[in-house]
Amino acid sequence: MRGNTTVAVSSTGRIMPVIGISLMTIVSAVVGLNVALPDIARATGATQTQLTWIIDAYTVVFAALLFFAGALGDRFGRKALLLVGLTIFGLAAVAGAFVDTPTGLIGVRAAMGLGAAAVMPTTLSVITTSFPEEERPRAIGVWVGIAGAGAVVGLFITAILLELFAWQSFFWLNAGLAAISVVGTLVVVPDSVDEHPPAVDVVGGLLTLVGMGLLVFGIIEGPERGWSDWITLVALIGGAAGLAAFVWWELGREQPLLDPRLFAVRGFSVGSLAIAVTFFCWFGLIFSILQYLQFVIALSPLEAALRMLPIPFLLIPTARLAPRLAARFGFRHLVPLGMVLLAVGLYVVSLSQVDLNYPVFALGLLIGAAGMGLSGTPATTAVTEALPAAKQGVASAMNDTARELGSALGIAVLGSTLNQVYRDGLVDHVAGLPQQAADAVLGSVAFTTSPELARLGERGQQLAELARQSFVDGVSAALVVAAGVALVTAVVVLVFAPRQDHRDQ
Repeated sequence: MRGNTTVAVSSTGRIMPVIGISLMTIVSAVVGLNVALPDIARATGATQTQLTWIIDAYTVVFAALLFFAGALGDRFGRKALLLVGLTIFGLAAVAGAFVDTPTGLIGVRAAMGLGAAAVMPTTLSVITTSFPEEERPRAIGVWVGIAGAGAVVGLFITAILLELFAWQSFFWLNAGLAAISVVGTLVVVPDSVDEHPPAVDVVGGLLTLVGMGLLVFGIIEGPERGWSDWITLVALIGGAAGLAAFVWWELGREQPLLDPRLFAVRGFSVGSLAIAVTFFCWFGLIFSILQYLQFVIALSPLEAALRMLPIPFLLIPTARLAPRLAARFGFRHLVPLGMVLLAVGLYVVSLSQVDLNYPVFALGLLIGAAGMGLSGTPATTAVTEALPAAKQGVASAMNDTARELGSALGIAVLGSTLNQVYRDGLVDHVAGLPQQAADAVLGSVAFTTSPELARLGERGQQLAELARQSFVDGVSAALVVAAGVALVTAVVVLVFAPRQDHRDQ
């Protein structure tokens, strides 16, 4: 039983805008900063590895703590947790506006991810505990729409801000939205707690954070430190051990954060995999090509964002069509088709060169968007339909976690691939340069526009051209890796997905 299950119908009309703004705030922050990375690199001297961390620190903490944060809301009150999460997020965003070092920005983004982890599951819990049963489906539909559109909205709003202001405007925007959400939550959101909540699994929460954090650390740092470097190896092994320890710990608990036995239900496990891989590919793509469009093609943030416009033109209609196609052809056939289209789209975009051929580039985005639309919605449905009604909270949390985990790993793996290929393409050409200049060129393609490189004359110009080509090669390699992951997933789903969609009782 819940302490407060519904509120007056007149109040729900005021609750939804507050929940919507809160959700939009934390979802838009996942992608919005991508378009500001070139400005940040030039202003702070951030290397490619540090740029990857600036984006992924948010997503890693966000993904790792989603289940744990949801349990805290059940025990201590959803309104209280929402306020705490928004406050942490907002204060961290304010700090981000004053930080001028890559390390400081990484720390700020991690703190914002901590706040976001408290906000996202709580917004959905407020809907399920506050809205009357007849209003709940519509409210959840609005929530899903905001969760899906928030990333695109954040990208374009940030791009517009960067046309007018410095990159710090991203953080001021997030701080302002968080402040509005805090006031709205205090005024209109009711509180609710479970009367008999499960014990808070602190150990499980820490194991997921440590395991994911170390694993992503090893993946991101590998190209710069070296894959045989002891720090890289310890991080990778420690991350795998942490996640294995999480599974062992959860198997021994009566009320686990996430029962590993649920993955024996093929609809649940295969659906979760498909969701994670879809977002692995998509967020890795966005991370890579926005830098390509700005660093290599020299577009402004808004011009780069506008080049992404083909995405919603096929993503939205195919996502709407996907449930009907899944009902006719089945999850087992539709999701592999979507994954194949996603892989084809990624490969087409990977053909990009130093000179942009936009028709080919846009065609790749369109094909990939169609694939994401066809695979994402049926995979989400498969996860929820695989579990009985009593476990729908777990299914919902798994959907969110799979999305954020896939995004975090996509940025880490594809960012690492990009960085490795970029460095390998330049390492023989920086010999003889002053050590500081050589390290700067290897660290980031942003250095190719610096006065220091211009002072090297013709050699500096040649090195800048080589750096841009190496960056393009890195983007292409990263997208080919993503395409390969999508194709392998298509085969896995085709082989292991249940032949009939059903809800296990």
